[in-house]
Amino acid sequence: MIQGDLRVTAPIRWAMVGGGRGSQIGYSHRCAALRDNSFQLLAGAFDIDPERGRDFGEALRVAPERCYPDYRTLFVEEARREDGIQAVSIATPNGTHFAICKAALEAGLHVVCEKPLCFTVEEAETLRALARERRCLVGVTYGYAGHQLIRQARAMIAAGELGEIRMVHMQFAHGFHSEAVELANPSTRWRVDPKHAGPSYVLGDLATHPYYIAETLLPDRRIKRLLCSRQSFVESRAPLEDNAYVLMEYEGGIMGHLWASAVNAGSMHGQKVRVIGSKASLEWWDEHPNQLRYEVQGEPVRILERGMDYLSPEAREDDRIGAGHPEGLFEAWANLYGRFALAMEALDRDDTAAVEALGIPGIEAGVEGVRWVEHCVRSAEAGAVWVDYR
Repeated sequence: MIQGDLRVTAPIRWAMVGGGRGSQIGYSHRCAALRDNSFQLLAGAFDIDPERGRDFGEALRVAPERCYPDYRTLFVEEARREDGIQAVSIATPNGTHFAICKAALEAGLHVVCEKPLCFTVEEAETLRALARERRCLVGVTYGYAGHQLIRQARAMIAAGELGEIRMVHMQFAHGFHSEAVELANPSTRWRVDPKHAGPSYVLGDLATHPYYIAETLLPDRRIKRLLCSRQSFVESRAPLEDNAYVLMEYEGGIMGHLWASAVNAGSMHGQKVRVIGSKASLEWWDEHPNQLRYEVQGEPVRILERGMDYLSPEAREDDRIGAGHPEGLFEAWANLYGRFALAMEALDRDDTAAVEALGIPGIEAGVEGVRWVEHCVRSAEAGAVWVDYR
């Protein structure tokens, strides 16, 4: 259990690009990074409007001279300082991720980037090559992948407690965009604009979250082929989808199904992952994140609770408070940021084995998320047909 001890040798000197005043996701990044003193916010280019960004940065108690007008100036000026930043988080619209991430890596900075990492596999592979060359971490914020009970489920599956894995069902389907809310909400408008959002809406914005959780739970299972059907129920969003279904056939015969939607009227969040084996099933739902359903065929349902002694050591090491007290989104993000900091420190001393042992969503997760969306779009545009996964 985390008792407030500093987990890194010294806090990572850190900046943000984007995430300014009014940005919900920017606040999530700061809460997560600062939760355990693993990072120290020293600089930023917080807003496309330099004066707004400076005003906001000063409100965060960032020194005025380190509130920069844009990310290029941020990287150049910080490189000149003896106490310059070591890492940067990117919390900007999707269409900017590639350029900012590339510039940060070229400046020798570790990166934590919002998803999707970029728009194309070609771009993603460029970032992967650059990260390897510069020995920099690229972390992707698939936030709930940091939750302790996801680690518990992974350990149980690896131990064979579910038997032979047969199916994995994934879902992220909320109802908050059942109407054209983007007409009155600029922060939503860019998400349905291909120029800023890329080739998809809910596939890239929502579906990649449960998809990565499934990859975490079944790390050795690879997709052979998939079929995607996507719809624009709010017609003005076309060609981007606000609802999609994906069927996946994995190596070894496992079948996968994913439903992503922003028009699931009445649903608050609706992110679930269910793994079904020959003996038992596990189900995790982010609206009840502190509970993992363990259903053994022929036996009563068991609810495994976060923080209890019967969980695996991996599932307990990130607990901040004891069982019976709820943890959720901020803690899951903070767990990721804590492991990102450890990974950055390990990479700086060339300890790649320590990075691999941390199990974080890194550059490979970013590349595969982009690859998966690209295949889904290809299948849907061909008329919802099976396409080989490559």
